[in-house]
Amino acid sequence: MPRWKNILYSITEKVRIFLFDAGKIIIAISIVLWFLSSRGPGNTFDQLEKQATVLNEAGESKQAELYVIQSKMLEASYAGKLGHFIEPVIRPLGFDWKIGIALVTSFAAREVFVGTMSTIYSVGQNDADTKTVKEKMRKEINKETGEPRYTAAVGWSLMLFYAFAMQCMSTMAVVKRETGSWKWPILQFGYMSALAWLSSFLAYQLLK
Repeated sequence: MPRWKNILYSITEKVRIFLFDAGKIIIAISIVLWFLSSRGPGNTFDQLEKQATVLNEAGESKQAELYVIQSKMLEASYAGKLGHFIEPVIRPLGFDWKIGIALVTSFAAREVFVGTMSTIYSVGQNDADTKTVKEKMRKEINKETGEPRYTAAVGWSLMLFYAFAMQCMSTMAVVKRETGSWKWPILQFGYMSALAWLSSFLAYQLLK
């Protein structure tokens, strides 16, 4: 039988490491992402923000219009521009620009993906909005197909991508430290990213 004292110590240590190591990264990236999602270049974003303010003051009767404007604001933000920049590469995998943002931020730590999606789907929402991120994602529609954005095919594609991709910069740092060169971390990142993309591509194309 294992010693319960050792089990308790191991659990406590793992929780502490997650909260104070990964937790700090998640909070920091969430703050940066919130800023990038709440600001945008040019006059387009400013005009949309003014429209959103007016609609928000109008109350419940304008909530549908407000949600549309807020979606356009997110797309016109700095984070939206980044997502659209990488979207052509990940579109064959069933991913959109919102997932693209989460893929980039989760390179710091895989756990950041959930926090990123939560931030993206909560930007601009008032406190009275009780919809969960899960509900919002379930109701989102793919504009190209008219079907739900998040299907089983997209889910499998995303899980396979994270199963193979080198989405952890701390691991790359350890490999660099142990090998004394950037050669192996770069090779590792390259072939694992390629394997992840290919696996996701095959899964999505076969299941969609």
